[in-house]
Amino acid sequence: MTKGTSSMGKKSGKKTHIICRRCGGHTYHKTKKRCSSCGYGATSTTRSYAWNKKK
Repeated sequence: MTKGTSSMGKKSGKKTHIICRRCGGHTYHKTKKRCSSCGYGATSTTRSYAWNKKK
Protein backbone atom coordinates (compact mmCIF):
# COMPACT_ATOMS: atom_id res chain seq x y z
CA MET A 1 0.00 0.00 0.00
CA THR A 2 1.72 3.12 -1.22
CA LYS A 3 0.64 6.55 -0.09
CA GLY A 4 2.08 8.62 -2.88
CA THR A 5 1.36 9.08 -6.56
CA SER A 6 -1.16 6.27 -6.77
CA SER A 7 -3.35 7.90 -4.12
CA MET A 8 -3.03 11.36 -5.65
CA GLY A 9 -4.07 10.05 -9.06
CA LYS A 10 -7.57 9.32 -7.74
CA LYS A 11 -8.14 13.03 -7.11
CA SER A 12 -7.74 14.06 -10.73
CA GLY A 13 -10.69 14.93 -12.94
CA LYS A 14 -12.93 16.29 -10.18
CA LYS A 15 -13.95 19.95 -10.19
CA THR A 16 -14.06 21.73 -6.85
CA HIS A 17 -14.42 25.30 -8.14
CA ILE A 18 -16.90 26.53 -10.76
CA ILE A 19 -17.69 30.00 -12.16
CA CYS A 20 -19.16 32.40 -9.59
CA ARG A 21 -22.38 34.12 -10.62
CA ARG A 22 -21.50 37.35 -8.75
CA CYS A 23 -17.85 38.02 -9.59
CA GLY A 24 -17.48 35.81 -12.67
CA GLY A 25 -14.30 34.19 -11.38
CA HIS A 26 -13.59 30.46 -11.37
CA THR A 27 -13.61 30.50 -7.55
CA TYR A 28 -17.03 29.23 -6.39
CA HIS A 29 -16.61 26.04 -4.33
CA LYS A 30 -19.22 23.43 -5.25
CA THR A 31 -19.42 21.58 -1.94
CA LYS A 32 -18.83 24.55 0.40
CA LYS A 33 -21.21 26.71 -1.70
CA ARG A 34 -19.01 29.75 -1.19
CA CYS A 35 -16.90 31.92 -3.48
CA SER A 36 -13.33 32.35 -2.29
CA SER A 37 -12.89 35.58 -4.24
CA CYS A 38 -15.99 37.67 -3.50
CA GLY A 39 -17.60 35.74 -0.63
CA TYR A 40 -20.84 34.96 -2.47
CA GLY A 41 -22.90 32.40 -0.57
CA ALA A 42 -21.49 33.38 2.82
CA THR A 43 -21.95 37.15 2.97
CA SER A 44 -24.12 39.78 1.33
CA THR A 45 -21.22 42.23 1.05
CA THR A 46 -18.26 41.72 -1.26
CA ARG A 47 -15.30 40.08 0.48
CA SER A 48 -12.43 42.53 0.96
CA TYR A 49 -9.56 42.99 3.39
CA ALA A 50 -7.42 45.98 4.35
CA TRP A 51 -4.23 44.27 3.16
CA ASN A 52 -5.85 43.76 -0.25
CA LYS A 53 -6.41 47.47 -0.91
CA LYS A 54 -3.93 49.83 -2.53
CA LYS A 55 -2.88 52.69 -0.29
